[in-house]
Amino acid sequence: MIEIFETNSPKETDALGRKLGEAATPGQVFTLIGDLGVGKTVFTQGFATGLHIDEAICSPTFTIVQVYDTGRLPFYHFDVYRIGDVEEMDEIGYEDYVYGDGVSLIEWANLIEDILPEHYTQITIEKDLEKGFDYRRITVEQI
Repeated sequence: MIEIFETNSPKETDALGRKLGEAATPGQVFTLIGDLGVGKTVFTQGFATGLHIDEAICSPTFTIVQVYDTGRLPFYHFDVYRIGDVEEMDEIGYEDYVYGDGVSLIEWANLIEDILPEHYTQITIEKDLEKGFDYRRITVEQI
């Protein structure tokens, strides 16, 4: 199933993230694909709000994974942009997170496609400057 959403402000992108976070269930994996500056962090902040996480959410670019356990479910936020080799994911306990009882959101997941679980929700965020600076086309697809 594929759903397409259009947002016209960071507030709307955050709200969509919040809606998906509210519906997230234990063990669910979300992948987040999009160019730099497209709004992945805004979306993720909304997603965390939907999980009832009050902490500040930042992209874990240098640590690869940030764990938040203050919400209704543990939240594992990955940013694999700087990953050199898929084997590095084993070193951080990737499978323990992804196959655990929390919710995983993986930014730049296209870089680790070979180790993604069989089923996940892929979220792709795209800009279209012809439709405005804040316009985003967000595709949500069950894989």
